[in-house]
Amino acid sequence: MAIKTVSLQNITYQLSYELLNIDNPQTILFLHGWGSNKEAMKNAFKPCFKNYQHIYLDLPGFGHSSIQEPIGTEVYAMIVEAFLKQLGLRPFAIFGHSFGGKIATILKPETLVLLSTAGIVVPKSFKIKTKIWIYKTLKPLFPRNFYRFFATKDVEGMSQTMYEILKKVVDEDFSSIFALCPSKTYIFWGKEDKATPLESGKKIHSLIKNSHFHSLEGDHFFFLKNGKNIEKLLLEFGF
Repeated sequence: MAIKTVSLQNITYQLSYELLNIDNPQTILFLHGWGSNKEAMKNAFKPCFKNYQHIYLDLPGFGHSSIQEPIGTEVYAMIVEAFLKQLGLRPFAIFGHSFGGKIATILKPETLVLLSTAGIVVPKSFKIKTKIWIYKTLKPLFPRNFYRFFATKDVEGMSQTMYEILKKVVDEDFSSIFALCPSKTYIFWGKEDKATPLESGKKIHSLIKNSHFHSLEGDHFFFLKNGKNIEKLLLEFGF
């Protein structure tokens, strides 16, 4: 593990990352999803793509990377771009899971691999809508940490800053961004995914012109047991 200091908009970030297969000329960047870290991506893909250099990065606020204030997905992408520039690397492919998939799409790599990516807004249930209304109504009457009583499991153990970031990014509609995506794109999805439903993957596939879609057994973290399957399918697709 290494640390790279990146400054953006007068804020300094300490970013934790790891490089594998460093003698290979072409590079793949792996971006994890919300509430995760680089280790999840490394566990899935370290045995794969041996002919490529791997970059595993903890996004700001996750793993061992720092965060100072709430930022949105666009700023996350800018931070990753600045990080890559400092390393002097331009990945030909970026793999992005969930939240990381949105960041990867903004970066417009030559080849994009989306794993149960967020960005398609799914209508909220009546229960969730009621919970949000109660929280907004009672929030002014209670202390700063009142949000913990209403926060989803995605922010368990996380700071107020990370909760504010989640509120910024959770309902972003990336439909127009997907529709303008110029990358050659491969989309993989867990058939039993409850966090980002299978229909969201099909919608992204319909929006990105140059894309392939494949569903695999598993939930939102289906890729953890499918690294080799994804590698095999990508090679068949012409990766």
